[in-house]
Amino acid sequence: MRIRITAVRKASYPDLMAKYENPIEHTCDVLEGQEWISIDGQCPEGMCPSAWGSMREFVEALARGEGNFYDGWMKNPKSAMISCNDGFRPASFYIEVI
Repeated sequence: MRIRITAVRKASYPDLMAKYENPIEHTCDVLEGQEWISIDGQCPEGMCPSAWGSMREFVEALARGEGNFYDGWMKNPKSAMISCNDGFRPASFYIEVI
């Protein structure tokens, strides 16, 4: 089954970065509107490993034909909205069966 993953929003918290984060050279390069296609629940090429870790279980479940997470959480029962686990610059992803 094919699952589309779309980056729908990206936030940034410079105050938290300044207070807690060590300087790093490479940060998140996900762009709003960027899309990936997962085939049979596999990690799409070019997907951020950290973001994939946050969404993998949902993508795999949708690829198996499951859905309706948390008893009606999403308007589309064959979808999920998941954010990556970067507390300084989280990106939100809409995941849907296509």
